[in-house]
Amino acid sequence: MKFDFDKKVDRKNIYSMKWNVGQDELPMWVADMDFETAPVVKEAILDRAMNGTFGYTDIPDSWYEAYQNWWSSRHNFEIEKDWLIYSTGAIPTISSTVRKLTSPGEKVLVMTPIYHIFFNSIVNNGRFIVESPLQYENGNYSVDYEDLEEKLSDPQLSLMIMCNPHNPNGYIYSREELAKIGGLCKKYGVYVISDEVHCDLLDPGYEYCPFAAASKDCLEMSISCLAPSKTFNIAGITTSAVMVYDPIIRHKVWRQLNTDECGEPNAFAVTVTEAAFNHGGEWLDELRAYVLGNKDYVRNFIGEKLPKIKVVSGHATYMLWLDISALSDDSADFAQRLRDKTGLYVSDGAEFSGNGNRFLRINLACPRDYVVEAMKRLEYFLENCEF
Repeated sequence: MKFDFDKKVDRKNIYSMKWNVGQDELPMWVADMDFETAPVVKEAILDRAMNGTFGYTDIPDSWYEAYQNWWSSRHNFEIEKDWLIYSTGAIPTISSTVRKLTSPGEKVLVMTPIYHIFFNSIVNNGRFIVESPLQYENGNYSVDYEDLEEKLSDPQLSLMIMCNPHNPNGYIYSREELAKIGGLCKKYGVYVISDEVHCDLLDPGYEYCPFAAASKDCLEMSISCLAPSKTFNIAGITTSAVMVYDPIIRHKVWRQLNTDECGEPNAFAVTVTEAAFNHGGEWLDELRAYVLGNKDYVRNFIGEKLPKIKVVSGHATYMLWLDISALSDDSADFAQRLRDKTGLYVSDGAEFSGNGNRFLRINLACPRDYVVEAMKRLEYFLENCEF
């Protein structure tokens, strides 16, 4: 490989949220990577920093073109410049859009288990969560369309939030599945916020379909959150885009983002976006291959030595969703005991709701040595604890 993903970076002295842990703990929980960002991104940041001025920043045409060219070349989807709005991040966008497109006391739907911060964006704004649980069978998830339609038909429900691809289970929705979801939402007048920040983090050989590209209904009913943040490990720089086709909805989203002061870039936001999307493709391709190697190691280790744990067969994100139902139906307790006993810190699935109380999420975007060590600790835990 051209790029060194085995390199270990000391993150404990840079105020890293992920690494704010005990001396002997191994954090594999929150979704950021332990790899340095792509060299072209790092160089762009250093060049920008050398200017020495960090005042207010405009959004140039080149920022829009970076998004347009990336989605055209990588995902075969043509985005018009006018569809794009700058935002500081997907979650600020989601929270702002919840406030603008719904009223207090109304309902917002999510298909669970799902990224738990969505719940905050709903509840903290005085709206009610409606869950449409994904069906789980033989290690695979699927949409329960009958349940989904029943809940979308509620006149008190006018917004849905989803991950495409799915977090935490790594599922990649097909074009047909997305079109069916979009058709139901169109039928009942429900808009869809599609969080697509993990869309570039797929196993080699797999592709994703942008929600807005799946059908005309999907295009018309969607607010899509796009970003280089997860892909290039630059979430701390807070830069993203919102893609909205419908001009009326787009104006509402833009208006609320600016009301919430989430619509202006910091001094590095444009620089890192352009460097990543214009020049980061080669690095990303090698990253995807390396992460797949980590996933394969875990799948093989668990399959050979920890047969009571099952790995869900998702092909997106750099996380794995581990089925521990043969050992426990209380993932919060399991994860805490695992951390206390071995120092291995993973996410308990219960916080993602749905059937997450029987799952763990583990982040494998790290040097292989960390993955090997994590599996040793997990094996030790299972051998030395009662269930």
